Amino acid sequence: MTGLLRTLEEQVRPAHTALVIVDMQNDFCAEGGYLQRTRAASSNGSIRVDENERIAERIERLARVARQSGAAVAWLRSVYDFKHLAPAHIAKREGEGCCMEGTWGADWFRIQPEGSDLVVTKHTFSGFHETVLHEQLQARGIRTLLMTGVATNVCVDSTLRHGFFLGYHIVVAEDCVGSGNQAGHAGTLSTVRMNFGSVVESTQLLSLLR
Repeated sequence: MTGLLRTLEEQVRPAHTALVIVDMQNDFCAEGGYLQRTRAASSNGSIRVDENERIAERIERLARVARQSGAAVAWLRSVYDFKHLAPAHIAKREGEGCCMEGTWGADWFRIQPEGSDLVVTKHTFSGFHETVLHEQLQARGIRTLLMTGVATNVCVDSTLRHGFFLGYHIVVAEDCVGSGNQAGHAGTLSTVRMNFGSVVESTQLLSLLR
C-alpha cells in the first residue's frame, strides 16, 4: 500500500474502500442466542436484542449504499466448533455451543450477504487470522476498512487492529457496532480514535460514499 490518505474524505473513497460486517449472527445478536443465554446475568442485562436489531438496520442501509457506490462489502462469519479452535481459546470456554457449524446460532441475524459480497469464515476473533480476507481485499485494491458489527471490543477490535497492522486505514461506524460489555465498547472506540483511525456516525459515511 503506497501513498498517504490523510483525510477521511480521501480514505473513504468507494474505489478503495471495503465495508466489513463482523459476526452479525444469531448466537451473538438474537434473543435466545449463545451470548444472551450464557452472559445475560453477568452483563446486568446489557445484552439487548432490540439494539442489535437497530444496528442491523443501520448496517443494511450502509451496505446498500456501499454496493451502489462500487465499494466492496465483506462479511465475517464465526464458526467456533472446538475442532477449529486453539487450546487457549477452548480453555476460555466452558463448553461447545457458540456458532456451531450448520446451526441456527451460526446463521445471519436479520441481514445477510448479497450478490458479489465477500464472505469469509473465521475460527478466532480476528477476521485476518488464517483466512483469505487480506488476499481478497488486496485483489480488490482495498486500502480502507469501514468496520461494523459485533462485538466492538472483541472481534471488531481484533480485526481492525490486525487490519491496521497490515496497513489499512481504519474507520469505525460508531452506530453500527455494539457489545454487551459497555466498558469494553467505549474502550475500543476511544483507542481507535487515539491510535488506529476514525470513529464516525454512519450518516457521515453514507454521505461520503454517495
